[in-house]
Amino acid sequence: MLVRQIGRAMLPALPPGWQRVRTEYRAAGRHIEVDMAFAGPDGQFQPLRPPMDVVTLLGQLRAGMHAPDRGTWLTAVYELEAPSAFTVDFNSEDEPRWRNPPPPIGLQDELRTFPRTEDRIPAWWRQRIGLPPVDAPVDTPPGGVPAPMRTARVYDGKAPNGRPFVNRPPVDPRLREQLTAYLEAAPVVLAASKYDVDEFSAGEQDVPLNFRTDGTWIWAGAVPHYLRKYGLPPEPDMVAHIMGLNFQLAPVDEATKEVAVGLITGQGVSVG
Repeated sequence: MLVRQIGRAMLPALPPGWQRVRTEYRAAGRHIEVDMAFAGPDGQFQPLRPPMDVVTLLGQLRAGMHAPDRGTWLTAVYELEAPSAFTVDFNSEDEPRWRNPPPPIGLQDELRTFPRTEDRIPAWWRQRIGLPPVDAPVDTPPGGVPAPMRTARVYDGKAPNGRPFVNRPPVDPRLREQLTAYLEAAPVVLAASKYDVDEFSAGEQDVPLNFRTDGTWIWAGAVPHYLRKYGLPPEPDMVAHIMGLNFQLAPVDEATKEVAVGLITGQGVSVG
């Protein structure tokens, strides 16, 4: 049982005379924090460096507990009491007690890797990544105040073997070129000089490391790259949005670009 393996993996790091050990694992996308501490006979906890096996096994447990409707947990607290009693608490709704909070892109990456239904995305999370409240209208409300920008998921999740997958309707081949052209013509708001690894290949490194926006959506360079290379469809809402504009890209002003950068990096850019 994986949970018992985790407890056994802690033992080599513990000093003689330990009585209790507490390990807290916090994660969102690729952002991971792990704290481990032990208590001796005096009951005072002292920090320990968590063994890599513990970190790896907790990550495997998190992936294995993913469910399509509720995602997976963000925090796990594993407590072990000598000689072998243990408890594990999982939390998938409350924001973890981060040492260094991840930027919005980390929470967006979490949704790409471990998707969950809209009603399972807590209010604090939605606010951090620029999603409207569940009961809020998506379109521009009266008064001309723009709705928050949405960030496109590259894919819907990952299989147990680590390979990404999508569960989306295919794009009509007759529209694919127009859609790709739109996605690649939008202004770049953030970019790196290097390329990322193609997650659908055997290690090709040809995915553009950039982000673009049309003022309504923000998307990574991987979205048009995978569409062009594999025909991988973007999110249906995004496709409908672009088709509704008849594939005509409107100008994006500098203030909107700054808001997009703030959402990507978590720097808190605001307007008005």
